Amino acid sequence: MNPLEIVRLTPKSNCGRCGHPSCLAFATMVARRAEQGAKCPFIDPSALIARTEPEPSATTAGAAPAAVKEQMLIAHLRDKIRNLDFAAIAAGLGARSSQDPSGGQILLFSYLGREVRVDKEQCRLDGQPLEDPRDQILLYNYIASGGGRPPEQVWIGLESLPNSISKVRTLATYCEERLAALLSGGPAELLPTLTAGLHPLPAPADLGASATAALIIPVLPRVPVFILFWDAAPEEGFAARVKALFDHRVLDFLDLESLVFAAERLADRLMEAGKGEI
Repeated sequence: MNPLEIVRLTPKSNCGRCGHPSCLAFATMVARRAEQGAKCPFIDPSALIARTEPEPSATTAGAAPAAVKEQMLIAHLRDKIRNLDFAAIAAGLGARSSQDPSGGQILLFSYLGREVRVDKEQCRLDGQPLEDPRDQILLYNYIASGGGRPPEQVWIGLESLPNSISKVRTLATYCEERLAALLSGGPAELLPTLTAGLHPLPAPADLGASATAALIIPVLPRVPVFILFWDAAPEEGFAARVKALFDHRVLDFLDLESLVFAAERLADRLMEAGKGEI
């Protein structure tokens, strides 16, 4: 089930009894299997189980599990970066290069305000192994790009990037709609408060003037995400809305799949910060 299907099972009252700031935020985590549907006291567990039960099919029966595919991709990307000269590509990634005690090369850079340390064998975040393989894929893809020119502050929506039609809905579901629900009805300074540890940059005056709040957030040193938030205006029939924009050269650093996941991770981080603010 996707988040919108799950949220239809909730009262959509944003009561907070599940521990999340909104029904949509809770539904998104359930869809990702990062939360238990039973935490919402209003959901009929049998309805949720019935809708999420996978149906066997001839096309999927022989397919490799997603986890196996992810590990294969990680191994491929790790092999790819072993051949790179970290010192040569560091500047183009907005990273620093160093050496471990044995003389091996190390890359150091920031990922959503946390330190990434990558050598030719492993990737760590704040000194700890990465739990989600998708983070490893994202970071290895970033390094494998070899770096490039700094962002040029030419902002575009995901729909303006090539072959992105299938990803626009995913971005809306896992990033934009979640952030709109999180920020809706909050004080104007809520977005700056939630992003304080991420070293956000002010939005260009010509693009952010109409928004309730707007900030540029560096998910990775060369991958900023421009978040614009418009609060709800019930008297005019407008719901709260968030739009994520990207630098027009972003595909020099990440493929579309990793880019959308980077935006999802940004939403995760702000949702986590929001638990202490709302």
